[in-house]
Amino acid sequence: MTQRRFGIPVLAVAAALCASAVVVVPAVGATGAAGTTRQVPAAGKTAVNPTPTGNDLGVQQPELGPAIGEASGNASSHNNNGVNRSRSIQHGAPDVTGAPVAAGVGVSSSGPLTVLSTFDGLNHRNQRLANGGNQFSLEPPDQGLCVGNGFVMEIINDVLKIYSPSGATVKATEDLNTFFGYPAQFNRTTGLVGPFVTDPSCIYDSASNRWFADVLTLEVFPSTGDFTGANHIDLAVSDTGDPTGTWTVFRVQVQDDGNNGTPNHGCTGIPPFGSPPPTIAPTFKNACIGDYPHLGADANGVYVTTNEYSLFGNDFHGAQIYAFSKAALVAGGGSVGVTQIDTHGMDNGNSGFTIWPATAPAGIFDNTAGGTEYFMSSNAADEAHGNGSTPGPRRSNQLLVWTLAHTSSLSSTPNLSLTHATLGVGLYVVPPRSEQKVGPTPLIDCLNMKSCATNFLLGVPDPFAPEHEYDLDSNDTRMQQVVFANGRLWGALDTAVNSSANTRAGIEWFVVNPKAGGGPALVNNGYLAVSQNNVIYPAIAVRPDGKGVMAFTLVGRTFFPSAAFASIDANGVGTVQVAAQGAGPADGFSGTAVFNAPNPARPRWGDYGAAVVDGANIWLASEYIAQTCNLSTWLATGASCGGTRTAFANWATRITQVNAG
Repeated sequence: MTQRRFGIPVLAVAAALCASAVVVVPAVGATGAAGTTRQVPAAGKTAVNPTPTGNDLGVQQPELGPAIGEASGNASSHNNNGVNRSRSIQHGAPDVTGAPVAAGVGVSSSGPLTVLSTFDGLNHRNQRLANGGNQFSLEPPDQGLCVGNGFVMEIINDVLKIYSPSGATVKATEDLNTFFGYPAQFNRTTGLVGPFVTDPSCIYDSASNRWFADVLTLEVFPSTGDFTGANHIDLAVSDTGDPTGTWTVFRVQVQDDGNNGTPNHGCTGIPPFGSPPPTIAPTFKNACIGDYPHLGADANGVYVTTNEYSLFGNDFHGAQIYAFSKAALVAGGGSVGVTQIDTHGMDNGNSGFTIWPATAPAGIFDNTAGGTEYFMSSNAADEAHGNGSTPGPRRSNQLLVWTLAHTSSLSSTPNLSLTHATLGVGLYVVPPRSEQKVGPTPLIDCLNMKSCATNFLLGVPDPFAPEHEYDLDSNDTRMQQVVFANGRLWGALDTAVNSSANTRAGIEWFVVNPKAGGGPALVNNGYLAVSQNNVIYPAIAVRPDGKGVMAFTLVGRTFFPSAAFASIDANGVGTVQVAAQGAGPADGFSGTAVFNAPNPARPRWGDYGAAVVDGANIWLASEYIAQTCNLSTWLATGASCGGTRTAFANWATRITQVNAG
């Protein structure tokens, strides 16, 4: 799901307040406003116990798993999986005609916010060499971050690590397959493939003094890596406030085809279930997939939301909400209840898409209406219109605010009530890809050299040569991280903006009063843009006093991918500051034609960042590029550039602590 330099201050232009045409609608979908409840047994205990890293041997085929490629159609194996899918991106270049205008200028070398600490987090080399090297190469990192009780935990595709606030290692890198109790992602001795784990995120809940981490797991046939169709959300809950101790894991089946205890949402598989078809046909041919899970919490519950697609077909069903009793999760018993609400058809006949649940700093929740959890979503993406199989408008001026009431009932007999309001906001449009500053790209250079591609990477010349330095995926217009703070909801999304000669990727941000008389009301919204550059994958954290920080990647004509941020409060956003300047361009397999064939290349980035409040300070995590080298150095060091990258990718993450003022 989800970075750059100095100059003059960036102006974050606040759009004129749009009239909040509020329509409050009872959210009654296929399972009703209250949802349906089932019991989920505990799957066992786990702990962060890192294994030694593997030896860096350059290229060890296979590097890319049978389910790693990005989908252009359905979601089966062999370069056709649909995790982190986006219909809007798959349907080709967006129509950015009439994109909102936002004044973008430069980037400040300093600003009003004080960086207290900043250090490199996990990178692709850490991911690939974890668990003795029994991993595939993955893009993007999908960055999760949770902080509290004296610990900093980062969780990404497909590893985690625990730090002290100074950046020192408390628990070294562990792969997520091992943490969640599965065989290795790929056993390089036996050739067996483990379950496909993806889309991690985490939160620390100060009210319960517990850590929560979730992933989407797709079951595979170990001999081939083909998807069986079974998939589930795995939710790990720490047994104490110490994330280095034991955790309890729960597995919630989300295939929603009527099997494995799930409801039947009518997803349809299309034979031959992939192109090329899988070696082993799926067991559950009409399975749905619970894509893009994210975590939120209020005083009473912990919430996971997903986007539900057909796993082996082309349709989008609608976002799902899974609600758990926080007290039951903390108790760590043999089972917990989960209440599932289906948002199919809830947005004027269309389906909810990326309904991001809110978190609250310092455990300051809304306890009215028997306990309330909030969510926000957008509706410009193709998925929010019809079944997502054909292009939608790809532009909207509507923001959806979702209210889940009576959450205190989760501790007894769930009696939830879901409603949503539609607010008028500034126009947002699916953005174009983000141009990178030109720099060394040794992977691409090797592919373009017949001898290098033949002898080192492919065994044959690259039939798609010449490959080129690529533009980054700028996301669609799905909602990014949501927070409830100071009585307000805060969120942001990616949008096309006209801030310079060419249309770029920018950010639209929102501040909402969810408890205004007559229903939720827009307090403020606006755009953030940087002249001749792009800002993508925003993540917002806000303190209880209403002072916050928005993190994002800054990249463009004059900036390599860098970790950047800006202040935010109810009055708007401040100057753009750089936490870590990018050292070179992204140079990974997902941006090349040969490693994505027969589908078009989709240069993955994001798919989301993270930001979190810890006391008076705010922690940020964003993807950036921390290294660079040329082809000769890449080859001379076994495609590692001196141990700073791998043969197939060079992404990194940056963790930064900021005083919000």
